[in-house]
Amino acid sequence: MSTIPAMRTTRASKRGRDVRRRGVARGGAARAASPAPLSVVILAAGEGKRMQSPLPKVLQPLAGRPLLKHVIDTARTLAPAAIQVVYGHGGEQVPEALKDEPVSWTLQAERLGTGHAVLQAMQHIPDGHLVLVLYGDVPLIGRAQLAELVALAGPRQLALLTMKADDPQGYGRIVRSARGLVQRIVEQQDATPAQRAIHECNTGVLACPAQLLRGWLARLKPDNSAAEYYLTDVIAMAVRHKLAVRPLIAPQVGEVLGVNDKAQLAQLEAVWRARCARALLLAGVTLADPARLDVRGELAHGTDVFIDVNVVLEGKVVLGDRVRVGAGCVIRNSEIGADTQVFPHCVIDGALIGPGCNIGPFARVRPSATLGSEVHIGNFVEVKNSRLGAGSKANHLAYVGDAQVGERVNFGAGTIVANYDGANKHATLIEDDVHTGSNSVLVAPITVGAGATIAAGSTVTHAVPAGKLTVARARQATIEGWHRPVKNKK
Repeated sequence: MSTIPAMRTTRASKRGRDVRRRGVARGGAARAASPAPLSVVILAAGEGKRMQSPLPKVLQPLAGRPLLKHVIDTARTLAPAAIQVVYGHGGEQVPEALKDEPVSWTLQAERLGTGHAVLQAMQHIPDGHLVLVLYGDVPLIGRAQLAELVALAGPRQLALLTMKADDPQGYGRIVRSARGLVQRIVEQQDATPAQRAIHECNTGVLACPAQLLRGWLARLKPDNSAAEYYLTDVIAMAVRHKLAVRPLIAPQVGEVLGVNDKAQLAQLEAVWRARCARALLLAGVTLADPARLDVRGELAHGTDVFIDVNVVLEGKVVLGDRVRVGAGCVIRNSEIGADTQVFPHCVIDGALIGPGCNIGPFARVRPSATLGSEVHIGNFVEVKNSRLGAGSKANHLAYVGDAQVGERVNFGAGTIVANYDGANKHATLIEDDVHTGSNSVLVAPITVGAGATIAAGSTVTHAVPAGKLTVARARQATIEGWHRPVKNKK
């Protein structure tokens, strides 16, 4: 069974392996034998005014997870010694939202620029470490290119991730010498017309020895139009100190784009969907329309799986061999067995569904529902916290809650297991081969014996004996001379 784990596990490219081999050949033997520990610094202090939201920018959701969570997850795949997250806007809201993440939090009380932000984290990073700087609002950056970037850095080498943008508006420009060597980075607002014509842009992501970076950061000056301490100024400092600045151009621009407003967030959602869809297609899943699938978590799947349009998969989802998912379904934290068909517009949440089942259309399977093999849950049927045995069916307009249901049970249309008394939930036991007639109500707590039949329209409040017909309804009567009330004329 293949797994698509939220696109977080990508193998390093051949180019990356070649770069690492070249790094060793060029005098990196000592570092290769004993590489410097890696510390990751994630800058997450921005306010994000253009989001037009009280929620801090780095907590805005992408594919069901905060932007910052994506970055942390990717950073963890590099097995760093530590991850330092610098936060500011939103106060404790950011660390509180991600309190279970294995990171250290550093407050940037005054937001004086990216260089100032990194300097706040450097107090926790030893000189012997290699520092990788990431951004909490650049969520789709891939492990492969980060591993390649880290491999380019060294004791006397700074590695810089750049991109070639069709529209470089708003980005710092990479200024190179006539020989093509990186000289410095010029921010958009400080660039000359000639520099603004440059299409190679700064992503902000870099890797550098901690001791060197610490010294450069301490010497930064706010000599720019924003009066801020720019991290980008360390590039020119490295050049002045005769250190090699080794650029790496990102192969996919979408992976290094940041988010500043909801339009850009939607753009990255589209990039995410395309990445997930492509991975699924290459793994053998058939998608009716790759542009209309949302994977907001981890998907494991078997062979010959078919997914129709406008399906949303959230959390951890497992689809067995030959599962078919109809249009407009939402599946969350659930496992669906082989050969099961989910018809359109169903919601399945926290459920375990066996092989060969038919679900829907318009069915809702709620948390802690377990369905055995070849169970049928039909249109406008809801199942919650119940276990249904093999071959049982509720094909129309039924509710089954807090029930243990045996095998080959058939619920007639409109049957309700009434499990709630207004204060507490109560359990129902329905044994094998029970049939309920249409519009029946089983008032919990109650036991229905094996092979019992409940007549249509019955409301049963006591145990139903096995193998017998139980009728629990008022005798039909016709009232002679009765007239329907009429409204008084005004």
